[in-house]
Amino acid sequence: MTRLALFDLDNTLLTGDSDDEWFNFLAAEGALDRKAGEAAKADIVRRYREGSVGTLEFCEYFLQLYVPHEMPALLAWREKYVREWIVPRIPDSARRLLDSHRDGLVVIATATNRFITEPIAQALGVEHLIATEPEMYNGRFTGRVAGTPSFREGKATRTVEWLAARGQPIESFDESWFYSDSINDRPLLERVTHPVAVDPDPLLERLAHAREWPIMALPR
Repeated sequence: MTRLALFDLDNTLLTGDSDDEWFNFLAAEGALDRKAGEAAKADIVRRYREGSVGTLEFCEYFLQLYVPHEMPALLAWREKYVREWIVPRIPDSARRLLDSHRDGLVVIATATNRFITEPIAQALGVEHLIATEPEMYNGRFTGRVAGTPSFREGKATRTVEWLAARGQPIESFDESWFYSDSINDRPLLERVTHPVAVDPDPLLERLAHAREWPIMALPR
């Protein structure tokens, strides 16, 4: 029997949002003006959770944080960020949930960009990652997205295309799971045989009840 397990990252496998925490980390490091950016960040995160923010607007807001900085500084910050800010936000319950699916194909599918999430996936022991790809030019971030953002319908499209390119169409799996906290992930939740709402936001909780999808809480 072939099995596929897809996992959202932020507020699902992690306690908190990795984009949001990257902002807080850079502010703590003195790499950005917290006061100037806090109101805009709070607004876009709120609208993301409500499912009302535009795809490119959300993704490129956070990608703008990379633009002023050289890659060596970003890499050094990223190593410290993952070690000190993210690893402590990975609950044991998330690791156990991942372990329960390691007899099949395990994939993290996240709207957050690959630069941030690739080392987080490694820390979780997950080889396969579908993430928003940041555009680069001459070794620097442009602040724009390359290709289709892994967000809402784009996350479903990117995931289905990635599986098909491996010769494993999503329909070919006997069982498939997707774990997510967010209504933004409805398109991909509707593509799997076992959609699971994890500590869901109010809109996803309502949908899960209506569709009789399992709702679970991960101890944090």
